[in-house]
Amino acid sequence: MLTIPLNLLQSTQTPHSGYHWDDSSRRFFEGWYYRVTLPEIGQTFAFMYSIEDPVGGKLYSGGAAQILGPDDEYLWRTFPDVTKFWGSQDVLGLGHWGKTDLHVPPLYLLPAEFERHVQEGYQATASLNQGAIRDPATGNYCRWQYEIQPVYAWGNKDSIQQSTAGLLSFLPIFEPGWQILMAHGLASGWIDWNGKIYEFTKAPAYGEKNWGGAFPKKWFWINCNSFEGEADLALTAGGGRRGVLWWMESVAMIGLHYQGKFYEFVPWNSQVDWQIQPWGRWQMQAKNLNYEIELTGTTHLPGTSLRAPTADGLKFCCRDTMQGRLNLELRELNGGKSKIILKAQSFLCGLEVGGGSWENSWQSR
Repeated sequence: MLTIPLNLLQSTQTPHSGYHWDDSSRRFFEGWYYRVTLPEIGQTFAFMYSIEDPVGGKLYSGGAAQILGPDDEYLWRTFPDVTKFWGSQDVLGLGHWGKTDLHVPPLYLLPAEFERHVQEGYQATASLNQGAIRDPATGNYCRWQYEIQPVYAWGNKDSIQQSTAGLLSFLPIFEPGWQILMAHGLASGWIDWNGKIYEFTKAPAYGEKNWGGAFPKKWFWINCNSFEGEADLALTAGGGRRGVLWWMESVAMIGLHYQGKFYEFVPWNSQVDWQIQPWGRWQMQAKNLNYEIELTGTTHLPGTSLRAPTADGLKFCCRDTMQGRLNLELRELNGGKSKIILKAQSFLCGLEVGGGSWENSWQSR
């Protein structure tokens, strides 16, 4: 047993990588998302970890792990004991123990030690995702362990990494907060899904998180880092209605990493528009002084309902598919002329809608 390896402290990391809870008793949640895509078989695994009201003793105090597996199959497990959760405030590092023979406060373990002593639970850092959960009702289970080599965090390579929500995200004015932790990385390891072993080397990996004391009323999300014929390309886009002090605002952004460069379209530097159907079609357009981008995500699949933190605890309130189709076009603007820099497509795009009032399409204007 040991603390988080020191080399994690020396790696380039984004703002908000650390755990945000300040030991207060106010309503609070934090959630983390790890994704690994297996292009050869057209499948994705998405791991979602969350902790609510970690002070303990509250109605919604507890944690959970959810997995969206092959063909959008779903598995989840709760971890009610908040004292078995740990999170680092300095670097990306967290874990929650369920069944274990250890009688010590939870902490980062060497992977071999974790596998030996923690029969159910998880631990995750910037370079590792490991765990095991089982549904006692069905017997379905998942075990996983893979290492991650970051390629893009959130910003230009070899530069100071950026906060996804801008400088004001350091203040609890905008809630919930949102941070892409790793726009693109390479994962190597294995996942055991109900007895079928998936082994992979340098598979596309992704990570993000959100946190706060308030909950989004409505949102959408588009994520892909596995494109046809484009190994060095990663996209994350999304939008939502969130609380800002005493009012609500609708905001959206698009972030693209391509061949070492970061293309950012956010409300403070671009016009960002969207047309999102209740399910099946996601369209976004954004334009600033130098570039413009268009995205169209579609799916004919029904999607899978997932749980997300709400004011009333973890509830089914969003729908996802990891097998969406995405068409992307990026253009450079120069002297009134438009030049196509990139056209790309994928059949392994993550698409999501969440929150309430999805009876009609949602358009920015």
